[in-house]
Amino acid sequence: MDGICTLANDRVYHQLIALLNSIEAMMGPEMPVCVYPYDDQIDRIAAEIDRRPNVQLYTDSASIQKWDAYVRQIWDTHPTARQRWGDPDPTHYHRVGTHRRFCAFDGPFDRFIYMDADTLLLDSADFIFNQLNHQDWVVYDFQFTDPAHIYDLSSARLQELFPDDRIQTEIFCSGFYASKRNVFDQECLNWLLSELALGDAEVLYPMAPDQTILNYMVMKSGLSHYNFALELAADRHTGCCVTSPHFERQGNLLYDKGNRLTYLHYIGISSRYFNCICEGENIDVPYRDLFLYYRYLSCPEQHPVLSGKAKSYIQKTGLTQRFLRKFKLV
Repeated sequence: MDGICTLANDRVYHQLIALLNSIEAMMGPEMPVCVYPYDDQIDRIAAEIDRRPNVQLYTDSASIQKWDAYVRQIWDTHPTARQRWGDPDPTHYHRVGTHRRFCAFDGPFDRFIYMDADTLLLDSADFIFNQLNHQDWVVYDFQFTDPAHIYDLSSARLQELFPDDRIQTEIFCSGFYASKRNVFDQECLNWLLSELALGDAEVLYPMAPDQTILNYMVMKSGLSHYNFALELAADRHTGCCVTSPHFERQGNLLYDKGNRLTYLHYIGISSRYFNCICEGENIDVPYRDLFLYYRYLSCPEQHPVLSGKAKSYIQKTGLTQRFLRKFKLV
């Protein structure tokens, strides 16, 4: 069975609803969706999931505990992660909940597409699933232009492990990818952990914890890999990030130089701004109206009325950071 999965808690309640509505709009109401819990703060999203017959909340505690323990073991092998995180507490692991997306390798779907909660599906994903007939790992992004958010580029071991040609063609963003259940069996997981403990861990980038581990797992194990951003002709592929200002809205879809986006990733924009917008605060984020359309697709009467002059989320972020620095809170 094919399905789409995501990771969420109550902080991304509004974004999860927008994502689920976009999946239903593009793939139909029968497309199965599985939501992995980021942490225990899930009361609101659990209620939303419960009213959607095609959506399930992942509750396999053995699987969740397995992956929680596995990634902690990985970070325990890293030589400098705790210094980078700025917290010597041995029980602290940076953004450890993000790793729970790995539960999809045990999850209910034979083949799955993982989408971050801060994304919208804007076209059928059938072509992504179809590509899984030929490869075990399928992505559609331009992360290969920014390897510094995947690996520690200062690591001497990185070039020995993954030469430049692999870095330039195989790395990917962990916000959208497709793969298969059990693509990493226990023997493979044990081997990967042992290789990390023998020194590979130094190549991991501790500030993007799930993303760096996932890239390492895929590249080290040699899974067959396909990136539509590299394989499609230049006049056919599209961007996917909210940081691209040139996308054109047509109806409730986006186009990049005439080509329809498969998905839009609101990467780098904190969930608190979307929560404030849904409460009626006039904060201007890129493609805000598109987000609001999908968020309130099934209940347009609840669409917030935004009044007053719009405030840029970038300006608000800057003011917040200056306040926190003044009072030495960051």
